[in-house]
Amino acid sequence: MHRDHPVNDFQTVLTDDAQFIDVREPDEVAAGTLPGSVNIPLGDLPTRVGELDSTRRVVLLCRSGGRSTQAAEFLTASGFSDVVNLAGGMLAVE
Repeated sequence: MHRDHPVNDFQTVLTDDAQFIDVREPDEVAAGTLPGSVNIPLGDLPTRVGELDSTRRVVLLCRSGGRSTQAAEFLTASGFSDVVNLAGGMLAVE
């Protein structure tokens, strides 16, 4: 099961070995994202999940929290145990 975390406090869940993934489309990411994130669009996640280490924390970001919730559910179902969804996404960034 994943957990939700406030997007404005994202730095506290970004441990040194965390994987920070923005699941929006490339054109959305080009308009702005949070520092340190890597873009893997939600639609590409099933074929690119092998790029992620299931033993390390994954922190997920999207526009409003919907796609990152879907990504979190997919990753936990795929055996990832430390998955954090940034609630509210980029729309909630102050």
